[in-house]
Amino acid sequence: MKTITILFIQLFMVLFASAQTRYYDKTKTFYENGYTYQSDQLGMVTLYNKENKFTYVDQIDRYTGKYISIEENMSDQLEKDSWTKPKCISIVNSCFSDTEKNRVRETFIFITMYINPDNGSVAEVEFSFPCTNPFATIPVSVYRKIELGLKKEIRFVPTEEGKRRNYILVYWKHHVK
Repeated sequence: MKTITILFIQLFMVLFASAQTRYYDKTKTFYENGYTYQSDQLGMVTLYNKENKFTYVDQIDRYTGKYISIEENMSDQLEKDSWTKPKCISIVNSCFSDTEKNRVRETFIFITMYINPDNGSVAEVEFSFPCTNPFATIPVSVYRKIELGLKKEIRFVPTEEGKRRNYILVYWKHHVK
């Protein structure tokens, strides 16, 4: 009986350990079901759709060609509303299974959206988290689901200032609930 108990405990530990696979422990390209994601790992993981055009691209004023300063970036680039932030949070939270929610509940992820300044749509989404963070155990398919949900359901209204940029940056530190 003692042997069976020990074997059962070891089997459980192996299953638990395999569920904790870290997908983003090095720079890597993921080829999934019709989409490709890039994971750049430099202590912090930056995960994004390989088709993204704004990842690592400076924000510029489309009319002058000059880089946007930190002070300029503090200006209102989007009209204020009361629904987009709660909707973004809801979309992100709904993409995680209960098991994944439990695994990441004590940690956070940075979510960045690049907004099209012409129509206010979400053009691109990027995720950042420490490589030792439990978010590193979440498969690419979940991040893809988040990206598609945000692109489908979120729209902003750019201000005149926002329309001058090559993209408008929206980001937040997210705790899954």
